[in-house]
Amino acid sequence: MARGEGAEQYNATLLTSTIKPMKTEIKAIKPKEQRKSGLTVWNKLCYAFGGAPYQITGSALGFFLQIYLLDVAQLDPFYASIILFVGRAWDAVTDPTVGFLVSRSRWTGIGRMMPWILCSTPFAVLTYILIWYVPSFEEGKVIWYLVFYCLFQSMQTCFHVPYSALTMFISNDQKERDSATAYRMTVEVLGTVLGTAIQGQIVGGVSTCPTEPEDHNSTNTTLNTTIVSLEDSKRAYLLASGVICIIYVFCAAVLFFGVKEQKGSGRKTSAPPLTFRQGLWVIVSHGPYVKLVIGFLFTSLAFMLLEGNFALFITHALGHREDFQNILLVIMLSGTLTIPWWQWFLTRFGKKTATYCGILWAVPFMILIVSVQSHLIISYLVSVAAGVSVAAAFLLPWSMLPDVVDDFKVQNPDIHGHEALFYSFYVFFIKFASGLSLGISTLSLKFAGYVTGGCVQPEAVSLTLKVLVSPVPIVLIIIGLLVIWTYPIDEERRQGNRKLLEDLLDSESESSELGSSV
Repeated sequence: MARGEGAEQYNATLLTSTIKPMKTEIKAIKPKEQRKSGLTVWNKLCYAFGGAPYQITGSALGFFLQIYLLDVAQLDPFYASIILFVGRAWDAVTDPTVGFLVSRSRWTGIGRMMPWILCSTPFAVLTYILIWYVPSFEEGKVIWYLVFYCLFQSMQTCFHVPYSALTMFISNDQKERDSATAYRMTVEVLGTVLGTAIQGQIVGGVSTCPTEPEDHNSTNTTLNTTIVSLEDSKRAYLLASGVICIIYVFCAAVLFFGVKEQKGSGRKTSAPPLTFRQGLWVIVSHGPYVKLVIGFLFTSLAFMLLEGNFALFITHALGHREDFQNILLVIMLSGTLTIPWWQWFLTRFGKKTATYCGILWAVPFMILIVSVQSHLIISYLVSVAAGVSVAAAFLLPWSMLPDVVDDFKVQNPDIHGHEALFYSFYVFFIKFASGLSLGISTLSLKFAGYVTGGCVQPEAVSLTLKVLVSPVPIVLIIIGLLVIWTYPIDEERRQGNRKLLEDLLDSESESSELGSSV
């Protein structure tokens, strides 16, 4: 017995003496491994390219779909409002649904998010082109646009929700994720520039309102010119959609070949996966997430309302029919150039401070654009200044969402795999609210007496457009910033969460490596 106990004690001592050096060696090696597995500039760029399709198509639809349905497809404003609202509402409903399905997806040879992105791309491209095609029949035209708009939104959701959640699976380092997010936001704003430029420059070269002929009594000449202009506009919209779809496929390919999806921390749990209702309850019960979503719901709604009505505002309220596409392009270019500056600002002064400064910057210019008499130079200057706020509105929500997910992980270490739900429910609330706002704003144009396809609109339409791009967005911005004021994750808490997660990942990695070695 004594010899047996001595042998056991000797073995235990030997095991301990072996493990201690191994543990020290692992800690010494681990930083090198982390440096090697860090994201390269090429990885970040390829990841960022994946955000372009959503923004390119989104800016084209956001700026031009309303005016397209009214002046090119020549639908009644009431039916146009139904298409815009139902399409966005359907898009909103599909976001949490797809998010739940993604969170339950199994890991494949190319990852868990990538199969969704690859499979949805061809269907998204096809349905997007059909949105911009004007069918020859009149009876079912409303159903045509409603069906293909909803189908495209569904396919786009199957692309964008997994892509958004991919942020949490490209790196375990918060700084790396923030840096990749900045790359992504830069490319996404560049995507809005491309969408606005492609759609605007191709479509803007053709007008459904011809210049008056020399013989003012020649009604037939005017009518024939209008018909030709309308047909040219239809072809121009279809051509623009084809160019955008080529870029869509290219960006999806760059994302697939340039980004390797990681499995995450590798934490395992014996607990069964949560149901959809349980996952929803857990997420909406997390206070910081609710406050962040509600705050940015109002601010995003303000900018979406501005975006959806700005083309009509420039055309009919300011009278810059020949320049509206260039003014929109200036806004997007200004936003693209200031994204890196906002990334530096939020790193230097904190994300909440950046939110207040960035979004409030737009308010004086919203007031100016409707207060002074219409002048083209002033319109361009306001566009440059407004682009600065657009950049902040793009960057900050997506930069702060990972912080909320990290905070949730710290407080709920036993619940895993619900990153996609955080992103999808955020997008759900934003899209549903934007659909409601666009539907109501388009319906308000009908009550104001908007003339479908008309080159001159009643004064009530001009007044309605001014209200929709200035007073209403300003009120929404103020409400949103008041909510964000109560958002509890400051820089100190964010850094604390980061340290706790790093320690947790280190301990789990050491345990798994020691277990495999023993």
